[in-house]
Amino acid sequence: MINEQIRDREVRLIGENGEQLGIMSAREAYKLAQDAELDLVKIAPTAKPPVCKIIDYGKYKYDMIRREKEARKKQRITEIKEIRLSPSIDDNDLNTKANQARKFISKGDKVKISLRFRGREMAHINSSRQILDTFFEKLSDIAVVDKPAKVEGRSMIMFLSQKH
Repeated sequence: MINEQIRDREVRLIGENGEQLGIMSAREAYKLAQDAELDLVKIAPTAKPPVCKIIDYGKYKYDMIRREKEARKKQRITEIKEIRLSPSIDDNDLNTKANQARKFISKGDKVKISLRFRGREMAHINSSRQILDTFFEKLSDIAVVDKPAKVEGRSMIMFLSQKH
C-alpha cells in the first residue's frame, strides 16, 4: 500500500534516511512524505502499529524486482536422470553407463539406476545385486547412495546423488 491507500489511524514512521520519526497519524505521515516529494509506503503491515517509510516508490519497486530475479538465478532445480541396466550387461557396457552417470552426477543431478528383469531373469535377483554394487563402486569417488537397492516389481532400483 502506498500514499492515500494507507487507512490506518496510527503508523510508525521511518524517514527517508532510515531515522525513526515516531508514531503519528497516517495523514501526518502522508503530508511529511508529500513535503519531501516522495511516497509513503507501508513496509510492515502486520506490525502494531503498521510500519511506514518515506521512500521513492518506483525505486523501491525496481529494487524488489531485481532482488527476486537474483534469487531465482541462484536456484538450482535438481533433475532425476535414469540409467537402465540389464542383468546380462557386459563390463564395457557397464563402464559406458557409469561414465554417463558420472556426467549427470557432476552436473548436480540425481541418478536413478534401474536393473530391469525379464522372464526367467526374475529367478536370479540376488545374484544381480552385485551389478548395482559394482556400478556404485565405479562412482564411489563422487557419489553417495540416496536410497539403497530395492526390488520394485520387475526391477531393482537404486538412487545416487553427489557427495557434498
